[in-house]
Amino acid sequence: MSSSDSINAPRTPVLLVGVDFGLPHFDASLEELGLLAQTAGLEPVARLTCKRKAPDAALFVGSGKADEIRMLAQMHGAVEVLFDQALSPAQQRNLERHLELPVNDRTLLILEIFAQRARSHEGKLQVELARLQYLSTRLVRRWSHLERQRGGIGARGGPGETQIELDRRMISDAVKRTKERLIKVKRQRSTQRRQRERRDTFNISLVGYTNAGKSTLFNALVKARAYAADQLFATLDTTTRQLYLGEAGRSVSLSDTVGFIRDLPHGLVDAFQATLQEAVDADLLLHVVDASNPNFPEQIDQVQRVLHEIGAADIAQLLVFNKLDAIAPEQRPALLQDMYELEGQPVDRLFVSARSGQGLDVLRQKLAQTVLAVQADMTPVDLAELPTQAP
Repeated sequence: MSSSDSINAPRTPVLLVGVDFGLPHFDASLEELGLLAQTAGLEPVARLTCKRKAPDAALFVGSGKADEIRMLAQMHGAVEVLFDQALSPAQQRNLERHLELPVNDRTLLILEIFAQRARSHEGKLQVELARLQYLSTRLVRRWSHLERQRGGIGARGGPGETQIELDRRMISDAVKRTKERLIKVKRQRSTQRRQRERRDTFNISLVGYTNAGKSTLFNALVKARAYAADQLFATLDTTTRQLYLGEAGRSVSLSDTVGFIRDLPHGLVDAFQATLQEAVDADLLLHVVDASNPNFPEQIDQVQRVLHEIGAADIAQLLVFNKLDAIAPEQRPALLQDMYELEGQPVDRLFVSARSGQGLDVLRQKLAQTVLAVQADMTPVDLAELPTQAP
């Protein structure tokens, strides 16, 4: 489906549900889930949040709240219910029976977006692997019509269980084949990395929360035409270009990677290991932050968590607070270069606007100084030594 077709296609009305268990980062407005739903081509028509001490084993929210969800869905014409938290296969099955509507969770929603957006052969393989792994845990729901198919009196097994086992085996075989294909992709990437190493290439990777403006910054720095949009997960496939730094007198390799998000499914972290390998092998991470988002500290924490998971937490970082143009003039920082405490350590921070170009010259200067410092095997120049730029 083309982008124009997806924009004009009718959107499925959905009801959003969030449950507050007293954990940090609860999205009381369900804003991010709503953005995810819209990115997937759905239309949120109503939202419901509630508080619980712990999930209900059968229905996640309890029977009374499930009745309220069903009434709210009928009132607003929702034909699907989306939960902001991950549901177990049994909870998903029980909710669908109780609500008489399809029920999906945040994990499947993210997988669906990734499936829609993947363009490269590698990206499609990674999404397929994550979806297969997710589906393998949902056979109890997918094949519920087979539960009645048992053997005769006193018998065990029967055609129903045989069918389920067959499907499990088919999915297991598909997972194995997909993993083997991804291993070949990793070998190819490894060969490309070795070639870059032989050319003494300095590797920089853009990382950050989804929709922080990484692709827009990437395009502005290397004059590329990578897809960039004001939406979640606009970029899934890693794009690498050469960036010439005049003050360093050389080019560096700059890679744009997939954005991170809260509660990123572990299956996706594993499945996208080949793509995220660009970040693992980088000499420097440009951690792009949406400076206009009031929740940016939480988003930084989420990115750090994923970096720890993929083994990239010890790589040097430069914080790039993007979207300066989206901040009200009276709220903009007095200094566009300072230090920010990241996991207890001071890290250099720059404020820029990839859209307007403000601060990009200073960013290029900082990158050049960092490359020269690494070449000379010395500590990178502190931002304090850079000329102060007025906001």
